[in-house]
Amino acid sequence: MAPALLFFFLRERGENVQDFAKGFYRSKAWQHCRDGYARSVGGLCERCRSKGLYRAGEIVHHVRPITADNITDPTVTLSWDNLELVCRDCHGELHRRKVRRYRVVDELGHVTA
Repeated sequence: MAPALLFFFLRERGENVQDFAKGFYRSKAWQHCRDGYARSVGGLCERCRSKGLYRAGEIVHHVRPITADNITDPTVTLSWDNLELVCRDCHGELHRRKVRRYRVVDELGHVTA
C-alpha cells in the first residue's frame, strides 16, 4: 500500500499515526521490509492461520510497539522477528479496538467485503 494511501486508510478507520512515526512509515526501508515480510508468510493472517482459518493479512504489525525512544532501532522497527502479518480483526483485537469492517475469504481465496 502506498504511504499516502496508508495514512488515508488509517485516518478513515479512526487510527492515528503518531507524528514521530510518520517518516518511518513513509520510508523505503519500511515499505521494502513490510512487503517482503508479508510475502514471506504467504499473505495470510498469522493469528487466524494458527487457529486453522485462512484470512488475508492486511497489516504488518510490530509485536514490540514502536515508540519515540526506539524508532531509530532497526532491531525493533525492521526486524522480521518483531513483525506479524494480521487481518483487520486481529489487529483491532491486538490494540483492543472495535473493528468496523469485516472481510472474509471465499472458497477461491478471494477477499470479499
